[in-house]
Amino acid sequence: MRKLYIVCCLMAVLSVAGQDAGSMLMIDAGYASVHDSYLTPITYDGLDLAMSVEAVRNVRHDKWLWQLMVGVDYNYVENNVRNNDLHKLMGDITFDMQRVWRNAIARRIDVSVGPMTQLRAGIVYDEVNSNNPVTVRAHWNVGATAMAAWHTRLGRKPVTLRYQVQLPVLGVFFAPEYDESYYEIYLGNHRNLAHLGWWGNRLDMTHYLGADLRLGKTTLRLGYRTRLEHWNVNHLKVHDVTHSAVLGISL
Repeated sequence: MRKLYIVCCLMAVLSVAGQDAGSMLMIDAGYASVHDSYLTPITYDGLDLAMSVEAVRNVRHDKWLWQLMVGVDYNYVENNVRNNDLHKLMGDITFDMQRVWRNAIARRIDVSVGPMTQLRAGIVYDEVNSNNPVTVRAHWNVGATAMAAWHTRLGRKPVTLRYQVQLPVLGVFFAPEYDESYYEIYLGNHRNLAHLGWWGNRLDMTHYLGADLRLGKTTLRLGYRTRLEHWNVNHLKVHDVTHSAVLGISL
């Protein structure tokens, strides 16, 4: 009941926030796999829940667009014998500017590409680890995003089919030393906590595939999203993967 209460409160708060901003409110639900060797050498798997608000605007005579996404995601995962749980709670802000080529490949198919930046932070909590029960995740990065959109119809209803990939290239992220407690950091041991992230020690990637169906003034979104977060530094390894269905509605 406690876990369900936490999830319900999270979703309710974000629903209220989403009503005041953006153009599309989305809920993701699916599968999560979390591996964080600071807390445990075992990979945990379970539930992924997320809520986000996306705003997309065309600018400069439709030759460019900007996209802003603000979201929060929660993973409730268990070990393979189901006797311990991890809770992962993350928030992120992603912004990009894309150059758009209308009818680039064929009629009614648009292609766009451009730079992006992302700030993502949160915590992972281990219910039974009494020594170091919590680890902090935080990173900022810059990279590239690309999108293809096909504008077609389903019967008489306009539909846009869209695929987008987001790929960070360089950034900065937080990681403690191997076996370093957060109490030591609190006491002043701040050495080697910030790391330059690049493809040699960190690889993040997000893929989205979906359809926007316009029903009068309302747009319904159905899609699929997968997110990979992987880094390896200070003899610590993180490897998280989510696969989720997406349901969205215009605001």
